[in-house]
Parts: sequence; structure tokens; C-alpha cells
Amino acid sequence: LQRELDEAENALAERATIDRAKAILMKRRAIDEPAAYALLRKQAMSTNRRMSEIAEAIVTSDALLGDIE
Repeated sequence: LQRELDEAENALAERATIDRAKAILMKRRAIDEPAAYALLRKQAMSTNRRMSEIAEAIVTSDALLGDIE
């Protein structure tokens, strides 16, 4: 039961990170949510990584770089 709870919490955290990354992409690229999701998915597939890994990289990069405009 504890393992299932841990897995559910991890999945929820990954989903939140993906949502944050989509929001960053939407803002920076002036695109809608489906386009942001498609970008994440395409990058994950082309680099053979999980979407949550790509999303974490985007969130981290945004935190470090912030608004550079």
C-alpha cells in the first residue's frame, strides 16, 4: 500500500512539473496548451527521455534564466 501511495505521489509531482513546463512554453513561445504539450512530447521522443525529464529541464532553465528579454 505504501508503494502504491509513493507511486501516486510521484506521478502527481511529475504531472505538476509537466504543467509548469507547458505554462513556460506557452508564455515564451506564445502558443496554446496543445502545442506546448506537442513540443514536450516531440522532444521526449526524439531524445528517448521521459516527458517529466524534459519538463524538469525546462522548469530548471526558466528558474535560472528567468525573463531575459
